[in-house]
Amino acid sequence: MHFWAPEIDPAHPMACTQAERYVLRRIVGGAYIAIAAEDQSLLDVVELDRAYFFHTHDAALRAAGELNRLGLGGVDVVKID
Repeated sequence: MHFWAPEIDPAHPMACTQAERYVLRRIVGGAYIAIAAEDQSLLDVVELDRAYFFHTHDAALRAAGELNRLGLGGVDVVKID
């Protein structure tokens, strides 16, 4: 599953300089989705700052759709101000 794509910002592909941020949140329970550093597995976290941040709405929607399709959902996309 791909959460990030280099075409986000062609001038600075590794900088993630997009102003918008999105997270995935469980529909039931309200936990946010994070990615574990040690093995790249998905974690449920309650703290927003620990959630995985997407820099485009499309990337967040693709990830949410894939998780829901695989039965690992129900997740929803939330924009962070």
